[in-house]
Amino acid sequence: MVSVKLENIVKTFGETVALKGIDLEIKHGELFTLLGPSGCGKSTTLRIIAGLDFPDSGTVHFDQDDVTYMSSSERGAVLVFQNYALWPHMSVYDNVAYGLKLKKLSKQEIDQKVKWALELVRLTGFEDRYPTQLSGGQQQRVAIARALVVEPRILLLDEPLSNLDAKLRLEMRSEIRRIQRELGITVLYVTHDQEEAMAISDRLAVMNVGTVEQVGTPKEIYEEPRTEFVASFMGKTNVVPAKVVDREGDKVSVEFESYRIDGLTYTEKSDDVVIVIRPERINLHPVDNAVSITGKVDLIEYYGFFIEVVGMFGNTRIISRTIGDKDIKKLRPQGEVTFYINREDILVLPKQNL
Repeated sequence: MVSVKLENIVKTFGETVALKGIDLEIKHGELFTLLGPSGCGKSTTLRIIAGLDFPDSGTVHFDQDDVTYMSSSERGAVLVFQNYALWPHMSVYDNVAYGLKLKKLSKQEIDQKVKWALELVRLTGFEDRYPTQLSGGQQQRVAIARALVVEPRILLLDEPLSNLDAKLRLEMRSEIRRIQRELGITVLYVTHDQEEAMAISDRLAVMNVGTVEQVGTPKEIYEEPRTEFVASFMGKTNVVPAKVVDREGDKVSVEFESYRIDGLTYTEKSDDVVIVIRPERINLHPVDNAVSITGKVDLIEYYGFFIEVVGMFGNTRIISRTIGDKDIKKLRPQGEVTFYINREDILVLPKQNL
């Protein structure tokens, strides 16, 4: 188990600046996720921590050790690749034992460690099978066992579930979390899947075009986004361009379309803003400290355990998500609808050029 600290990491590939001065701290024994769209720099960051790439400037520390230019084996980092990278001509046993054989351990030690690793990933009895005889989830377990059997200081997982179907993804993310908690090992996880990141992480960093936009717990990132990008990237949400038209201390009034909302908290100087409202925080009946806006029903969509009502307010679409259909029965497409939102559930953030 190890803590990791990145300080001012810059990395370029030709004319492209992949990382623009990344600062990050990963704590002992936490499962930390790098989350962001393709091309944001998360895999480059992972490879620099792994020792597969080196930064143009900046430093990488494992605990108190400067490992910036050490190899993967020297720093004790093991990376599980997206495609598993199993040897197809080797049995499960030999794939898992591969790193131990390179260390020239005795046959008895290898047997003990391979048995332990396969038991950990619940593959006892699969020793003699070959990768082509395994499901995708089983291959992923073998890759994780092979990584863990050498007792790394940090385990790095690069989009580990992207090749699996939806059911297997849910199963494997629970297994990864179980294994991480059982061992107490530091894990760095890379994904572009917001739901996956929210479910599995102790903390996560949301990345965008080579920068870290925000670091926090899943709850903090979802409920208290600090930028328009983070708000819009973290699950379905309403991000509505607006203008600040009045200020009094840290309270402002904003306008969008022909609607005005007073009494919102905002301390930044810019008057070009977005208002951010999670769909599940919009009600179809009056609530305390509420703003109300009236428009027309555009769509009513049934998702099983919740129902979404899409309203049009001028040219702005706003989505409400509700559990139960008590307030839905009276609504009809193109009919009138009023949304009620507690002011505390409306975030005002500076407009970004996304």
